[in-house]
Amino acid sequence: MVRYHRMKGRSTLWLPGTDHAGIATQLVVERMLASEGIKRAELSRDEFTKRVWEWKEKYGGTITNQIRRLGASCDWTREHFTLDEQLSRAVIEAFVRLHEKGLIYQGSYMVNWSPSLQTAVSDLEVEYSEESGTLYYIKYRVAGGSRSDYLTIATTRPETLFGDVAIAVHPKDDRYSKYVGMMAIVPMTYGRHIPIISDKHVDKDFGTGVLKISPGHDHNDYLLARKLGLPILNIMNKDGTLNKVAGLYCGLDRFEARKKLWAELEETGLAVKQEAHTLRVPRSQRGGEIIEPLVSKQWFVTMEPLAEKALRAVERGELTIIPERFEKIYNHWLSNIKDWCISRQLWWGHRIPVWYIVGKDCEEEYIVARSADEALEKARAKYGNNVEIYQDPDVLDTWFSSALWPFSTLGWPDVSEEDFRRFYPTTMLETGHDILFFWVARMVMMGIEFTGTLPFSYVYLHGLIRDSQGHKMSKTLGNVIDPIDTIKDFGTDALRFTLALGTPGQDLNLSTERLTANKAFTNKLWNAGNFLLQNLPTRNDASAWKNILAYKFDSEESLIGIPLPERWVVSKLHLLIDMTTTSYDKFFFGDVGRETYDFFWGDFADWYIEASKARLYNSRGHSDSSVAQAVLLYVFENILKLLHPFMPFVTEELWQALPQRKEALMVSHWPQTSLPRHANSIKKFENFQALTRAIRNARAEYSVEPGKRISASIVASEEVIQYISEEKEVLALLSRLDAQNVHFTNSPPEDAEQSVHLVAGEGLEAYLPLADMIDISAEVERLSRRLSKMQTEYDRLKARLSSPEFVEKAPEDVVHGVQEKAAEAEEKIILTKNRLALLKSSVLVTE
Repeated sequence: MVRYHRMKGRSTLWLPGTDHAGIATQLVVERMLASEGIKRAELSRDEFTKRVWEWKEKYGGTITNQIRRLGASCDWTREHFTLDEQLSRAVIEAFVRLHEKGLIYQGSYMVNWSPSLQTAVSDLEVEYSEESGTLYYIKYRVAGGSRSDYLTIATTRPETLFGDVAIAVHPKDDRYSKYVGMMAIVPMTYGRHIPIISDKHVDKDFGTGVLKISPGHDHNDYLLARKLGLPILNIMNKDGTLNKVAGLYCGLDRFEARKKLWAELEETGLAVKQEAHTLRVPRSQRGGEIIEPLVSKQWFVTMEPLAEKALRAVERGELTIIPERFEKIYNHWLSNIKDWCISRQLWWGHRIPVWYIVGKDCEEEYIVARSADEALEKARAKYGNNVEIYQDPDVLDTWFSSALWPFSTLGWPDVSEEDFRRFYPTTMLETGHDILFFWVARMVMMGIEFTGTLPFSYVYLHGLIRDSQGHKMSKTLGNVIDPIDTIKDFGTDALRFTLALGTPGQDLNLSTERLTANKAFTNKLWNAGNFLLQNLPTRNDASAWKNILAYKFDSEESLIGIPLPERWVVSKLHLLIDMTTTSYDKFFFGDVGRETYDFFWGDFADWYIEASKARLYNSRGHSDSSVAQAVLLYVFENILKLLHPFMPFVTEELWQALPQRKEALMVSHWPQTSLPRHANSIKKFENFQALTRAIRNARAEYSVEPGKRISASIVASEEVIQYISEEKEVLALLSRLDAQNVHFTNSPPEDAEQSVHLVAGEGLEAYLPLADMIDISAEVERLSRRLSKMQTEYDRLKARLSSPEFVEKAPEDVVHGVQEKAAEAEEKIILTKNRLALLKSSVLVTE
């Protein structure tokens, strides 16, 4: 996109950079410290942050190095990192402004909790995987009832029973209606009582139809408890161990507690049974550990008013998402949006700009400020000069700073910055379809909120790159493909071309077959460039260059004055320029790649370069070679321009090797569109190609030696003969004909009976004398032997088919197979007999 629009003369900026990847980076550094025997808790916050910066200096450039090696046409002088001073200032400003508008609040709500990192993680960073697990059936006795009065509950997480606040059944479930309104006793809790209630959300058919409600540890239970006004009981510490609410199980890890609890339930007769069950397990996208739903005090952004504006932008057509099908997903997510938990209990990231007053309640009394000095000033004004304050230890979700990227990188909140005035709003966001919500929607919401404008007009979503079997790359599977290794094996241009042929929004399986094919394409391009350079005049041959540069191809008259092959290839090029320019403008990059590939290889390299040799290697005259040189140069330099956005390295190298280059290819002008093309000339040359192919096929069929030149009579109407005879030299070269013995006529030749007759198209035929092509006597002998073998095989098949025993007893498909083979053999016999008859008549004539 960037290279194309730059060549179109537009001012382009691709601003590179990376985010600080809070959770992922902290996880990596904590593991690194663990390998040295150090725990994060043993370091101060400043010491730990220093270690992360050291790690970042050492490894943080990996991604940008890969991007540079891939030929990303970025402005590296403007590179940013989300923890840069300027971007950090923007983050604090955004937080303060949202808080001033009442869109940021603090509260204790259910979040996804990562016990190993001890931080909240976003809903979007939790991946659910289907895993084998267990369904545990447990008896809950009914208080005041007999031993037979109990409810059996099926649960996948028995340890959460310490957090049960109620038991629910469906109002229309007759099995349990008599217990509604009574109390149940929670097992292993010294007789804690909870109410038995009815609610229509209970699934009668799951497990036993009885639901235990543990609102402190299940998202659905939490919503149900808030609706019904039930209390919330938390049984878990931040590190995944059970707290004092769990009684004797206090301090045990959640999974250890599960084992111990089940064993004790079995001992007390409250365990009914275990069943294998497929679970939907929530795992952290970063660390892979099982996420715990937990009620925790966090900071949130109210999303509904922000989402409303972002929805309208797509509805009104102000924002276009490519491919269009992702609009539905975008709309669905924004229409059902939840408030965004933006606080993370990490040490790496943007510290939340909130200060608390020593000795005051945190939730009631706090100060939001742009700096510690400003916070202290505000605190003194309110609480007196002796006030003591301390900053919230949490950091902001990485996506909070990333959501500001389109404008924070251009100087916001200083809207008078030159970059902000010149480049904002931007035009295009190009990213993976998997972060449509994480990043895209949030940038849209924040852009509208803080600048009053959409941050971009288009969102182009590429697919994800998978391995050759279609599996997502993962270090665990060991199928990660490093672009640098791929570049070493196949070259950057082949890799870029392979990736760019992908369909937007559709994942791409990266196979060595595709890469190998596109490496061959790069080599073909290189070889074509070498051919051209070898066949152009030397740089100081002024007179030859004057002849070449005199040719222009931008008017009808200029096309009429050149021969048919040249007129054809230039016309096809002009059609290609229009098609590819339209495809580039519509973001149909796959179409651009395929169309240009087909033209370069199929038309230019296979046909025109070969045809040009008739002029370049023929001493008939100077003008003949100069027209070929002019067309070769014109077509090739335009192919380089069309391919440059895909394959910048090989195209730039070839471009700068061509004589008369005044500027680099990457800043050269895109080819002009709507240039003349001759549909009639294209049709004529297609006839010429059909004739050439027919002759080549006949030569192959009769195994004519490649170097052998043969005679031919071309039969056609006067008009066709005129334009084909003008290119007799080219026809002879491409079809390996003897130019002195190529005859053009409007009726079959006298020796037609002893020739191979070819029909190249309507009204265009050729006769190739057999005697020119093969040793007729030897061929008669060979075909006679072949016919004899074929006849024997055919007779054997017919004998099987005439046997009633075979036809009646053999399976139907076997009989059908034999019938097909017999029909095929008969057809081959007829063709061979015809060929023999033709050859024998030629022998008789010769004798």
